[in-house]
Amino acid sequence: MKLESEGISTMADYEGHGVRHSTRCVEEAEETVKELREALANAGIKLPTLRIDPASLARETPCPLIELGRCSVETAARLAAVIR
Repeated sequence: MKLESEGISTMADYEGHGVRHSTRCVEEAEETVKELREALANAGIKLPTLRIDPASLARETPCPLIELGRCSVETAARLAAVIR
């Protein structure tokens, strides 16, 4: 396997690249959850179950999804108003 633009020339390099990629993806997802939580708080909205979906981390190479979760009708209405 040869992915020269990524500096990958051996299978060990490729596997290490996957780990680095996964780590970056998870870190980015964590930061995004934090930023979204802060932005929502600034708008007076709290999504109590906002988090990274744990099932999306169960893959060999995690690809995190952000779970917005459940909220009350009042919170959903406020969220819709802010988005508009």
